[in-house]
Amino acid sequence: MKIFNTVILALACTCFSAAALEDNVMNLESLDAGKYQKPADDYIKRSLNELQYEVTQNAATERAFTGEYDKHFQKGIYVDVVTGEPLFSSTDKFDSGCGWPAFSKPIDKSLIKENTDLSFGMVRTEVKSRVGSSHLGHVFNDGPKELGGMRYCINSAALRFIPYEDLEKEGYGDLKVLFE
Repeated sequence: MKIFNTVILALACTCFSAAALEDNVMNLESLDAGKYQKPADDYIKRSLNELQYEVTQNAATERAFTGEYDKHFQKGIYVDVVTGEPLFSSTDKFDSGCGWPAFSKPIDKSLIKENTDLSFGMVRTEVKSRVGSSHLGHVFNDGPKELGGMRYCINSAALRFIPYEDLEKEGYGDLKVLFE
């Protein structure tokens, strides 16, 4: 009975710690939608290159295996190239072999919007950023089972990478908790 109680206590502590971390992530300042704004279209056109603009504003797709973050596995976060809103962590990135950066999940589910995409005679789920409404890519349920089974297939052109060592300097210091 003593071993059983110890196992139950250990499981309860593990569940409590995971829930506490999830609550901690949910309350981070960097995840506050009010901190980010979508700029006017003329500013977006001036700030982005042609591919970034077409991908984020017109739902274009960069060619497979051409994006700078496909084979990029440095420690840090990926933010919306339009608004700077944090989206994905390198801790959730994996090599899917599809030619685009792949993530098992966003930093927080509230950071993205999902829409049904019926283009090109297919039924897919489009992924957009919450505040900027930037087209990011699509999500599929064919990701690694051990990572939750999802594959967020994201255009590099929709992202900007912030290395871990620059999180504080770039205003994302509170997201260091993602790497603890």
